[in-house]
Amino acid sequence: MPNKLEDKEIRKHIEALLFVAPENVSAGQIATILDITSDSVRKNMEVMVEELSERGIRVQVHKDRFQLVSAPESSQYIEQFLNLEATSRLSRAALETLAIIAYQQPCTRPTVDAIRGVNSDGVMRTLLSKGMIEEAGRSESIGKPILYATTQDFLQHFGLKSLDDMPVLNQEKSSEIKDDGPVLVQQNLLKE
Repeated sequence: MPNKLEDKEIRKHIEALLFVAPENVSAGQIATILDITSDSVRKNMEVMVEELSERGIRVQVHKDRFQLVSAPESSQYIEQFLNLEATSRLSRAALETLAIIAYQQPCTRPTVDAIRGVNSDGVMRTLLSKGMIEEAGRSESIGKPILYATTQDFLQHFGLKSLDDMPVLNQEKSSEIKDDGPVLVQQNLLKE
C-alpha cells in the first residue's frame, strides 16, 4: 500500500534525493524509495520544475530521468567561483551534427551525412567522446546502422530542462532527402 505523503512533503523529499544523487534518477527509483507511484513522482516533478524555474537550481528532465542542475544563466559566475576554464566550445560542424541528431533522434550517421552533405564520422566520434550523443540502438534498415540520440550532457551544455525546450523548427524551408527508405526532412534548424 503506497505511502500517504502530502504533495508538498513528496516534493521536499524528491528535492533532497535529487540533491544527493550523483547522477540522474528515474521516476521509478524515486517512487520506490518514497513508496509512492511513478505517476505521483512525475506529477510532483512538474510542479518542482515550475517552482524552480526562476531559481539558481533547476530540475532537468531527460527520458523520464531527473537531475538537479545549476541555472544556465549562472554559468559564468559558477566557472569563476570554481576557477574553471570557459566551457569547451563546439565547432560549427559539431553544432550542425548535434542539431540534426537532436531534431531527428534517434537517427543514423548516414542520415546525418545525407542532411549535412559531408562525412560526419569525425564529428560523431567527438560528440560521443564529449558525451553529447550516445548509441540508442540499431535501425531495422539494411545493414542495421547504429541509431544515435542526445544525452543529458547535451541538455546541460545548452541549458535545457528537457528536449521540449528546444527551439521550434522553421517548417517553411524544407526539402525531402531519402535515406534507407524513410523520407527525412532537411530543415533550417532554428528560426531566424
